[in-house]
Amino acid sequence: MADTLNRDRIQPSIGNPFYWQYKSRPVLLLGGSVEDNLFQIEGLAEHLDLLASLGGNYVRCTMSSRDPGDVWPFDRDPATGKYDLARPGQAYWHRFDRFLELTAERDIILQIEVWDRFDFAREPWQDNPYNPVNNVNYTEGQSGLKTVIDTHPGVRENAFFRTVPALENNQVVLPHQHAFVDELLARTLRYPNVLYCMDNETNESPQWPQYWATYIREKAAAAGVGVELTEMWDAHDLGDSEHANTWAHPELYSFVDVSQNNHQFGQAHCDNLQAFRRRIVESGHLRPMNTVKTYGANTGRFGTSREGQERFWRSLFGGCASARFHRPPAGLGLGETAQPHIRSARMLAERIDVFACEPRNDLLGSRSLNEAYCLAEPGKQYAVFFPDGGNVHLNVSACGQIPLTIAWLPVRACQWRDPVPAARDGEVIQIATPSEGGYWVAVVERA
Repeated sequence: MADTLNRDRIQPSIGNPFYWQYKSRPVLLLGGSVEDNLFQIEGLAEHLDLLASLGGNYVRCTMSSRDPGDVWPFDRDPATGKYDLARPGQAYWHRFDRFLELTAERDIILQIEVWDRFDFAREPWQDNPYNPVNNVNYTEGQSGLKTVIDTHPGVRENAFFRTVPALENNQVVLPHQHAFVDELLARTLRYPNVLYCMDNETNESPQWPQYWATYIREKAAAAGVGVELTEMWDAHDLGDSEHANTWAHPELYSFVDVSQNNHQFGQAHCDNLQAFRRRIVESGHLRPMNTVKTYGANTGRFGTSREGQERFWRSLFGGCASARFHRPPAGLGLGETAQPHIRSARMLAERIDVFACEPRNDLLGSRSLNEAYCLAEPGKQYAVFFPDGGNVHLNVSACGQIPLTIAWLPVRACQWRDPVPAARDGEVIQIATPSEGGYWVAVVERA
């Protein structure tokens, strides 16, 4: 029975480990949502239904509680206002249990971030149960945790992230961290649709996530369950040494999260991702590359709405196993702008075998920077994405003299146009978008 359950779990695809399989079938993960800690929102079922109606199947889940209306994971005495870290908070875990049930029913994959550093600094830290002033379990002196932290979490002022034996070996706080993770695993390990990320964009010592990745692996193994783990580093440059702490350790991390690359713009966004992909290939341990948060919205600080839409597609055409729009205001969430992109991406995945393809921009000629991006299984199928219209040449020499067709998908219209014969000029065909501007996908197939 355990072997059957493990076969059905989300895991790297046997056919192409750069992608995922779920219930023994390859699957492309596409998503967007209004919030990161989605289990805490009202109208959860309706939101998940909307995502599923678009062909979406991927959400992010920080175990966070810093927004108005959120509850924390521990029991609180209404008389004193103090939390007891030894007693689980029923409201929090009830919300989370329902979230697990609803996503599993809809075959939606959730990527959990166990620790969210933004809960542990500035205003959220003042409300956090782990803050010594907010619990009955330890004092500031006993725990070594400051009660006031006014700096950005990237300053690494909170000793909460140094409790593990390889760092400060804080045996006052660490048992309570264990209890939280144990409570989390008691609920999630029975579900096949869960991925685990240790932190939200951390720059802490690598010994911190290594400890928790090892801990979760051991707990899962004791339960006879296979789990997929990663870490999300803070560095926007995927070439930064922070990211090597994940890709260079396949024994701990079975996939990589490259979301921070979504701070890059235009051609650099693509080039940095491809350089990282080559490192994965050279490591000899192919793994899925997930991007759980695609930044970019006119309401945010990390690029425009146009850039967010382009990043979503460049990630997919760059070989990523997942793409999800980040929540507003930093991303497009599951709003009206994001919806046709999710739907059209699913339509593409249903038309071609993306799992047999790889990024092949080298097949494109007469291409200007950021004009077009290519996924291909040479000789069989090709897809080209245009962020803003364009006109390029596609090398189809691997097809020999086999007749080919071109079918167009205007992304925002979410409707394929009938395929037409592709006119050849020797080993290449010209691919020009039907009109200037807009987001377009062309599929070239055998006639």
